[in-house]
Amino acid sequence: MSRLILKDVESGYGPMQILWGIDLTVNESETVILLGANSAGKTTLLRTIIGLLPCTGGSILFEGEPIHNLPPDQRIRRGIAYMSELGVFPGLTIEENIRLGGYFLSGAEVRRRSTRLYELFPALANKRREQAASLSGGQRKMLGIAKVLVSEPKLLLMDEPSSGLAPVFVKQVVDVLKYAITGGMTLLIAEQNIAFLSLADRGYLLEGGQVKHSGTRAELESSDVVREAYFGL
Repeated sequence: MSRLILKDVESGYGPMQILWGIDLTVNESETVILLGANSAGKTTLLRTIIGLLPCTGGSILFEGEPIHNLPPDQRIRRGIAYMSELGVFPGLTIEENIRLGGYFLSGAEVRRRSTRLYELFPALANKRREQAASLSGGQRKMLGIAKVLVSEPKLLLMDEPSSGLAPVFVKQVVDVLKYAITGGMTLLIAEQNIAFLSLADRGYLLEGGQVKHSGTRAELESSDVVREAYFGL
């Protein structure tokens, strides 16, 4: 079953068009990766899906229903969560960040889900009343993931989860996402780091705001187009 379908999607910033006729599908319980260099259009695409940028052409369907004209809060209430590259609010405590991720849930439900998240992220549990600004880069990324997981989204959009992280922390992020995937979560991850292909069922390579190539993980790993884009081979 298709959870997300984009048909001929176009978007940009004011008069500057960034996306050109994007076709993309994410199926239920599937992990799809958006590969591409800086300025390829990955962030623009995720921001268009969640509603932070207008869809100026084409359509976005979520669980079969058009959402491209809905405001972001209604898309979130339908079950879409978005983790930006920053991911957290540094001036808020860890607890406050997580509560913000589940702002439309009851307080009791947020507390129940938070208990499970602190078991998954014990380093955060010990600092729950400290500001996010006090955390290391890797811990901030884990908090960003906890913040979006508290809503138990039907679809999680992630923008560059490896950004600014040392390789050891990249591995931790990948391991946490593997845990989420085993629970049946549906993910669309925008990344430059080729290591995230290990999570993917399928992927798309964006270049110049267009889909340059798509395929299964095995097809992308063996693709001359991907090798040329990432390794200059």
